[in-house]
Amino acid sequence: MAIEWLTLVAAIWLQSINGTNSNFPAYSSELKRILSASQLNLNNLASANDAGKLFGWISGVAADHLPLWLVLLIGSLLGLLGYGLQFLFLTSLSYPLVFLLTALAGNGICWINTVCYLITIRNFPLDRQIAVGLSTSYIGLSAKLYTDIVDVIADSNSSSARAKAFLLLNSALPLLVCLAVAPLARGAVVGKSKRLSRGFFAMFVISMVTGVFAVVTSLKAVVTSLIPSYAILAGMVVILLLPLVVPAGEKVTETVRRRCLIAVHHHDGGGEAVVEKDVESDANVEGVGVVDEIGPLVMVRRLEFWLYFFVYLFGATLGLVFVNNLAQIAESRGCSGTSSLVSLSAAFSFFGRLLPSFLDYFFPRSKRLVSRAGAMGVMMGPMCGAFFLLLNGQDVSLYVGTGVIGICTGAITSISVSTTAELFGTKNFGVNHNILVSNIPIGSFLFGDFAALLYNKARNHNSSLCMGQNCYNTTFILWGSLCCFGTFLAFVLHLRTKKLLCSPKHTTQSVA
Repeated sequence: MAIEWLTLVAAIWLQSINGTNSNFPAYSSELKRILSASQLNLNNLASANDAGKLFGWISGVAADHLPLWLVLLIGSLLGLLGYGLQFLFLTSLSYPLVFLLTALAGNGICWINTVCYLITIRNFPLDRQIAVGLSTSYIGLSAKLYTDIVDVIADSNSSSARAKAFLLLNSALPLLVCLAVAPLARGAVVGKSKRLSRGFFAMFVISMVTGVFAVVTSLKAVVTSLIPSYAILAGMVVILLLPLVVPAGEKVTETVRRRCLIAVHHHDGGGEAVVEKDVESDANVEGVGVVDEIGPLVMVRRLEFWLYFFVYLFGATLGLVFVNNLAQIAESRGCSGTSSLVSLSAAFSFFGRLLPSFLDYFFPRSKRLVSRAGAMGVMMGPMCGAFFLLLNGQDVSLYVGTGVIGICTGAITSISVSTTAELFGTKNFGVNHNILVSNIPIGSFLFGDFAALLYNKARNHNSSLCMGQNCYNTTFILWGSLCCFGTFLAFVLHLRTKKLLCSPKHTTQSVA
């Protein structure tokens, strides 16, 4: 049984280093200077981080025909090529080439994500929301982890050195981790599945400690004078190793149980030992049933898919666009500490991604009352308020709004994985989910470019910078309004989903 937990630990480590696009705001201002880019061009570079998702479905097709370890290595090599060439030749590269390399690296993220989703869904089919939520929550720590490393290895007073350090880490770290965990990138362990609840409690405790540590150490103005950067980084590394306690504990427990069964067997004179029933039939587990396995061509012709597509577009995608523009938003408001804001957003995103798994574990009956689509609508409500809160010019509003948007975006992203499986099955999950998240680059271009145009309109024509509340106020009003509309669509999808899943032809979830 320990092998299943090792695959979950592998997914956690992969997700921890796979959010290379999330640290873009930390060095985007320096990139803008080096490339002499306009605000619109800079926003398009932020969108290029997501543009690779337009072809993310290729990773899903590859996962159906290639070993998962090979899919993993392909993803890391795409990142190595995309970010590595930028690190080596950034000052001599043209803007279009930087754009293409960034998009290539963004596509590599899809390959690694696909492997993480598949190994958790296949190894924990009866607890997949819990397992997927736990693993994907750690992608919210990527920006925090990369920033902590850069704080140690790069000169804090040199924005150029920090930008180069981010590009170096983005290219090399995913490859190193992928090589380390490639042997664990496997499908379901032979044998029937069972509910695994004991280890999840320990995982939740470790994850909560990790999240609290990330949030506290993100407040650099508070902790820098007390804790040096290298100590914060060392703490992050130790915390990321803590999940190994669970498979080690499961291995010890399994060994002790086997010895006890052997002892009972001998004590009874060699008769048949009474073995604890570990295996449960999927069909007999409460809340787990069967749905149609729907292919991508059929999926895109369904109304549920398009409702789902626009809910995600006006929810999680808007949140990601906000994060992509976070450096310029902070700069326009005269708020220092962009790295601190990026780390704070990542830390709260971690808790947001963890929240659905926490509710599924401690309140399993809650999903009977609210469908996955309804849960996304619930998380989009506070997000709407956060966008309108940003109209207040005080720094505290920026920090609170960033935290709320981080939590809600993370939660919606986590819920969406199970929503895709719930609505369309798991057989074609790799392709189906990558088609859904293709709305991220679409929204990134549309919403981000609109924000950049408003930014340019509000700036002083004698300067490349826009300073003041007017730079983004109209953007916040638009984003908040779209988020409200997305919330309405989420509840429409909730009503249709409840009707769909309660019909005789559909029950609840399928297991690949």
